[in-house]
Amino acid sequence: MMIYDISQEIFSCQVYPGDPAPERRLLSSMEEGGLYNLTAFSMCAHNGTHIDAPFHFLKDGKTVDAVGLDAFVGPAYVAEHQGIVSAEDAAAILEKAKEQNPESAGRILLKGAAEVSAEAAKVFAASETLLLGNESQTVGPEDAPMEVHRILLGAGTVLLEGIRLAEVPGGVYLLNAAPLNLYGSDGAPCRAILIKAEDRNLPG
Repeated sequence: MMIYDISQEIFSCQVYPGDPAPERRLLSSMEEGGLYNLTAFSMCAHNGTHIDAPFHFLKDGKTVDAVGLDAFVGPAYVAEHQGIVSAEDAAAILEKAKEQNPESAGRILLKGAAEVSAEAAKVFAASETLLLGNESQTVGPEDAPMEVHRILLGAGTVLLEGIRLAEVPGGVYLLNAAPLNLYGSDGAPCRAILIKAEDRNLPG
């Protein structure tokens, strides 16, 4: 079994322009004479590797705590793509995923510098994609993310942003990207992993 950690380290992670960066504070240090080490930290819900819940762009959308974990855990398909993802690209990615493992088409992870277009978002949304992941800090254009987010989140597709797939070959994996259970939140950090198993009963 091969486990890929596809998460960013929190304190050195990428931050969306304008968002506050994570901060670490040492409350107690054994090196300085304390009885134990104790760390406090603060961060934006969308720093580093994180998920977007529908509430991020939809006033009445589900918050993180209300989204079922089945969206974040299960077979997933890693597809390589560079540049803008067109409607045709999205359809081709979904078709390849279905050919390898029909369940994996419900969780698509885009490897590379991919930017999802509104047209591609509509294809993923119409296919009832449970989760769409990408390596950028935002799934759509960085300077105008709203339309793509609203299309996908409005269809119930949660987003997994800021993943790292450079060391992961394309194909089918078991994904676990369960977010922190933050009540009422529009997003949450997560420790996302992919598992490639030899067991024929598991993806891969």
